[in-house]
Amino acid sequence: MQQQVVDKADSVRAGEELDVDAVHHWLKGNLSSSAPSLLAAVKNNDNLPRVTQYSGGASNWTYCLDYPDTSLILRRAPAGTKAKGAHDMAREYRLQHALKPVYRYVPEMLGLCEDDNVIGTDFYVMEKFTGVIPRKNLPRGLDTTEQQTKQLCTNVLDSLIELHKVDYQKAGLEHLGKGAGYIERQISGWSERYSKAKTWNVPSGKKVMRWLERNLPDNERICITHNDFRFDNVVLKPDNYTQIIGVLDWELATLGDPLMDLGNTLAYWVQADDDFLAQSTRRQPTHLPGMFTRKQVVAYYCKEMELDVEDFTFYEVYGLFRLAGIAQQIYYRYHHNQTNNPAFKNFWIFIHYLMWRCNKAIKASGKR
Repeated sequence: MQQQVVDKADSVRAGEELDVDAVHHWLKGNLSSSAPSLLAAVKNNDNLPRVTQYSGGASNWTYCLDYPDTSLILRRAPAGTKAKGAHDMAREYRLQHALKPVYRYVPEMLGLCEDDNVIGTDFYVMEKFTGVIPRKNLPRGLDTTEQQTKQLCTNVLDSLIELHKVDYQKAGLEHLGKGAGYIERQISGWSERYSKAKTWNVPSGKKVMRWLERNLPDNERICITHNDFRFDNVVLKPDNYTQIIGVLDWELATLGDPLMDLGNTLAYWVQADDDFLAQSTRRQPTHLPGMFTRKQVVAYYCKEMELDVEDFTFYEVYGLFRLAGIAQQIYYRYHHNQTNNPAFKNFWIFIHYLMWRCNKAIKASGKR
């Protein structure tokens, strides 16, 4: 294993400390796994685990619990005011538990705590995937070629396509979401969430909201959607970084429209010829030689899914607007001193940029 490229957690951020003693004692009595060695490594250990925290992501807090013979991942909701339905640890846990038998990239769920008396909020513990997470830049020491990068890009997209092709009805997963009417619910829902979280220093977004309402697609397809599918939410095999071993962060997964899911993915997709503002917000290595452009992603995806999509603009604008809504909800917490994470300080600038991208795409489409 190439240890130098394996993704690792870092020091716990100030204000986001974990009550490790409470967690350890809860695990000893509640951990569940199909691997006896994992259970023994925790339950027979009287020493507290070493706790570190992952820097990736701006939503739920994710920690690594290192015992001498095993490591676990713990996820909990952040502090502060939360949007209705957001940061639902129990739902995220149960969704992954249900999806694991039909989608090979889901981690094993090991325990769910819904007792606020333990650490003050719900949390769950899951299997740790040891591998490479392609964040803003690939790890130092990871030698790549353009052909390997193209293969990585293709494999990542294939793992999304594989999820969208899961027969959720045959698998008995109809309970994962409401399904029909998803597109309309997303537009109305994100419009409401953005408006409620709006601060004085960001656009109203009303023009974009009205355009999305007027241009709802006639056709809606329903499948299992991840809704946060990015390179930095996949885990790669350390000795073959083109191979996917896991997909993470299922907080927003549901039954939805696959093209909406792809639009969400492309909102994060910064390609080599994008402007300097896009490059400054890049958080995955989609700029590398060998990576597809956004147009190539749409073409590849539609070919593999056997979909005929004449105009992707609605899904593009939706993805950008939704990302603006997510960023604004996070910035709202920072603006009102509910979190002191300095990474959120300039999110308001990013929201202006996303709205500009929405309006640019709308204008280019010629649709009113």
